[in-house]
Amino acid sequence: MFHEAWGTKAGEKQAQFNDFIERNRMCISMELVTAVLGDHGQRPREDYAVVTAVTELGNGKPKFYSTPEVIAFCRKWRLPTNHIWLFSTRKSVTSFFAAYDVLCEEGTATSVCRALDEVADISVAGSKCHIKVQGEILEGLVARIVSHESSKHMDEVLNDHPPPPADGAGIDLGPSLREICAANRSDEKQQIKALLENVGSSFCPDHSDWYDAHSRNADRSVLSKFLQAHPADYSTTKLQEMIRLMREKRFPAAFKCYHNFHKAESVSSDNLFYKMVIHVHSDSGFRRYQKEMRQKPGLWPLYRGFFLDINLFKANKERAAEIAKCNNDLVGLINNGNGISTRDGLADDDANLMIKLKFLTYKLRTFLIRNGLSILFKDGPAAYKAYYLRQMKIWGTSAGKQIELSKMLDEWAVYIRRKCGNKQLSSAIYLSEAEPFLEQYAKRSPENQALIGCAGNLVRTEDFLAVVEGGRDEEGDLSLEREAAAASISPSVKDTIRKDEGLIVFFPGIPGCAKSALCRELLNTPGGLGDGRQVDSLMGDLVKGRYWPKVADERRRKPYSIILADKNAPNEEVWKQIENMCHSTKASAVPVIPDSEGTDSNPFSLDALAVFMFRVLQRVNHPGNLDKASPNAGYVLLMFYHLYEGKSRKYFEDELVERFSSLVKMPLLKPDRSPLPLSLRSVLEEGINLYNLHTNRHGRLESTKGTYAQEWAKWEQKLRDTLSANAEYLNSVQVPFEFAVQQVVEQLRKIVRGEYTVPSTEKKKLGTIVFAAVNLPVAEIQSLLDKMSGKNDNIKAFLKDKHMENILRKAHVTLAHKRSHGVTAVASYGLYLHRQVPVELTALLFTDKMAALEAQLGSIDDEKIVSKNEWPHVTIWTGEGMAPKEANTLPQLLSEGKATLVEINPPITISGTLEFY
Repeated sequence: MFHEAWGTKAGEKQAQFNDFIERNRMCISMELVTAVLGDHGQRPREDYAVVTAVTELGNGKPKFYSTPEVIAFCRKWRLPTNHIWLFSTRKSVTSFFAAYDVLCEEGTATSVCRALDEVADISVAGSKCHIKVQGEILEGLVARIVSHESSKHMDEVLNDHPPPPADGAGIDLGPSLREICAANRSDEKQQIKALLENVGSSFCPDHSDWYDAHSRNADRSVLSKFLQAHPADYSTTKLQEMIRLMREKRFPAAFKCYHNFHKAESVSSDNLFYKMVIHVHSDSGFRRYQKEMRQKPGLWPLYRGFFLDINLFKANKERAAEIAKCNNDLVGLINNGNGISTRDGLADDDANLMIKLKFLTYKLRTFLIRNGLSILFKDGPAAYKAYYLRQMKIWGTSAGKQIELSKMLDEWAVYIRRKCGNKQLSSAIYLSEAEPFLEQYAKRSPENQALIGCAGNLVRTEDFLAVVEGGRDEEGDLSLEREAAAASISPSVKDTIRKDEGLIVFFPGIPGCAKSALCRELLNTPGGLGDGRQVDSLMGDLVKGRYWPKVADERRRKPYSIILADKNAPNEEVWKQIENMCHSTKASAVPVIPDSEGTDSNPFSLDALAVFMFRVLQRVNHPGNLDKASPNAGYVLLMFYHLYEGKSRKYFEDELVERFSSLVKMPLLKPDRSPLPLSLRSVLEEGINLYNLHTNRHGRLESTKGTYAQEWAKWEQKLRDTLSANAEYLNSVQVPFEFAVQQVVEQLRKIVRGEYTVPSTEKKKLGTIVFAAVNLPVAEIQSLLDKMSGKNDNIKAFLKDKHMENILRKAHVTLAHKRSHGVTAVASYGLYLHRQVPVELTALLFTDKMAALEAQLGSIDDEKIVSKNEWPHVTIWTGEGMAPKEANTLPQLLSEGKATLVEINPPITISGTLEFY
């Protein structure tokens, strides 16, 4: 990159650049697009990189450069940037999102860039042409909320920093990445060495970090020492605060420490150097951290990964005092004297909000084909079909595309299994087989070509891979027939709960939620679940060893049975195991949960928790030893309760529905109950506070041990006394158990019979936008036609045998259609979405084959709404075999004397809403 940008000055500039970013504590984030690290999406024609973010640490919290600042920085150093579009008005912003909704299922680099160039207020071309270096398959876009001053700033930057020259164009740049990898294929170490030598000593002066990986790993105690050490600067203070919180709250993150061999000459027993890598594994960590940030605004924001250089050193009294004074001065400067950090506040964090917007042409290659390979080869075509249908459902893929993709993917499954036999195709080179298949499939029809996006011109990677151990109706693309067909292949419960498959009933709950009692009742229910299949139960407290593998063994032993998994299944890790079991053993799964209002941060209310504790402490001789004789029963229930922490009730239910396409709720509390007594609420809140103190200090240590052992003993006794004192209340607020069982049995039988309707998770449907129109109330159109028929014999005769009350179900005035008028024409109406538009109807035109009302569109906020159709109209009827779009020809037929016109005098005005279809 430096040779290409700077030519003969490349070495000098690279050294300056490296010195600059190290001195200023900066991080340059790049997207590396290469074919040497394995396949996803489409193989790039060339290997290249683009800068995606620039960050500097400075003295406050990490600062992410704004987009104009990134451009200025990159143009100064001649680093490559991506294509950037700025949308600075409400109209351009709404047009952008509408354009994405139109293009997300068929968009390629050419169509997307053209559309965004048209609707953006500022467009900055990328340093590399995506089509030339990558190809037409576009992974996606990142939309970032920016300051309202960004437009002015961007203009200034573009004016002050024109695109830099490429002084190295045409000169020998040395061996390429692919050539280096191709020439060094004996092992990974040889390849790494060759790559490091080629990037030069300025970029990588010391190769020691890259070899002897085991000796690089530092002792685990380094992290503890780092957290106990006195911070030498403000940044270290904030990092310690962040890491301490993540450790205490047991966030899903890894903290790996390595020796820093770059500083080997400076190491002594009093002066140690390490590198630390922090990696946040799960998205749930971010949700939980954001909750902490709301309570502690001074926390630094959390990102997916951090790379830290750590220096642990001993300082004498004078040096320690000097460090402390510098820290106090800096904190005072940052806090602006008022105790609240102006740099740490969240006021500017809107600028860090981003949205990923991916395209279906990429997702089908990466997620549906590549990620489905292991399922296809290990579990077979049926499991693969269940996998890809679920993915499409999660994405909200349009009905039409689900049909097309299902047909294509079923054909792909047969093709690749026949070609590879039982040997699984490597995901690293899967495009060697997928790309030719997609190319041939695309050639069969225009619809297939739109589905695939682009295929062919395959780049061969086998020699340099890195060594690492149509014909749709113009105004209704989604006709009722297509929707019905899509419904028949969608992953509904009706399709997935079949007698030739198994069923797993499992319980995301808390001890005391009555799952074992419910399982016993289900086992003894006459007729089982109503479809004749055997019902078995596997109680977790009686199973020795790992529970879920035992369930999988039972599934294989009785593949068509219904198994009741009598064990609490509280988190995503367990749910993922159940999903995998469904794929591998050809089964469906149904979660049964206690019905509870929940809170913003937990799916179970304190009322429910009180009942669960009350039930547990009434047990005797429980097989899992969780009963009235358990000294720490209250602590155990709090531990289970906190496994759900960070999930609202809605998130919890939506997540289960998204994963398993069904949800059964077991009634728990009476809706008309009196509020939870204050004494009960108080003792529960006291226990939650004690639990937080205990886990912050001791992690998962039992409550009978550690600093708070005495406090726990007192609280456990207080809990028992309080529950006992409120026994009458706790018994009165529960619904009768027989009623709860009856409700669960009815819901399960509905699911088994296929009569269950999947609850909506209110996720936005994407990719269904084909045209923009003003939607008119059918009743008012029908009323107008009735009045006209009463006044005009020609209209009466025309409508006589049409049965309009059955035929006229929808009425709209088309404004723009993506195939006739283009993506941006449709997207331009996004500003007025769901707004009321007055429509003046002036005449009825008809022939023996079709009829339409002539329309004049009104205004929204004094802005005239203009249809891209030459003749705005409402199609009200077409004869058999006549497409609705043919109504556009009525004015021409009228001029030729082949159509009849009846004026509406005076014109009738009807209001409708502007919608996308």
